[in-house]
Amino acid sequence: MSNSCNNDCKNCTRNCVDRKSPSDFLENPHSLSRINKVVGIVSGKGGVGKSLVTSMLSVLFNRKGYNVAVLDADITGPSIPKAFGIKERASGDKSGLNPVRTKTGIQIMSTNLLLKNDTDPVVWRGPVISGMVRQFWKDVIWEDVDFMFIDMPPGTGDVPLTVFQSIPVDGIVIVTSPQELVSMIVAKAAKMANLMNIPILGIVENMSYFECPDCGGRHSIFGDSHIEDIAKEYNIDTIDKLGINPKIASAVDKGMIELFDGNGLENVQTKIEGLIR
Repeated sequence: MSNSCNNDCKNCTRNCVDRKSPSDFLENPHSLSRINKVVGIVSGKGGVGKSLVTSMLSVLFNRKGYNVAVLDADITGPSIPKAFGIKERASGDKSGLNPVRTKTGIQIMSTNLLLKNDTDPVVWRGPVISGMVRQFWKDVIWEDVDFMFIDMPPGTGDVPLTVFQSIPVDGIVIVTSPQELVSMIVAKAAKMANLMNIPILGIVENMSYFECPDCGGRHSIFGDSHIEDIAKEYNIDTIDKLGINPKIASAVDKGMIELFDGNGLENVQTKIEGLIR
């Protein structure tokens, strides 16, 4: 143990011999909650479509008849309520907080559901943000959830560490884009998951290509994909590639993600569904 150690293993990333087991820090959900499987959606950097993939997966599983919830852990940049067109605010009483349900019944909890105005900034330091994530897990009454998707902020900082240590995550899906720079960022996310003993269920490469509506040809606008090489390096056997789809982007902007057509996430969807089967 280092002379400078303060015994706060929960907020420390050092791998010393006296470090406590991650399971020692797991938080119990609300006593009235029933949650089966938890899947984190992560990215090494922002702007790659992490929240889009989270929204699409939640809709796809909801369509298959599962009870689905989304915990929006991107506290300072929440976008899940916008994608689902949610305008109302979350409510609660002395028993706990109640998530807001979408038009098709998906349970949602996000910072924006607690703010007076959607555009109000969340100017908080790391420990407060991490505390809010734990509250979303402990104080919200999640009702009979088969699959909970956690939309995490980009990077490998406080919030992902809090989620991995406080919530029993069954696996993560890494979202990326084709640029060479992103390959390095994906590697960071994969290494963090391995360090925390969290299974990597698959990788989704968003904006992988553009399919011409006239000729049907696929064009790699952001460069050639390197996702297979990354997946092989980290023994990830599940890959999906999403093309640039203006219709899906429009559905998100209009708060109508529940109406999107198509899929593109079949492989990851099958892998996640395998958790419960």
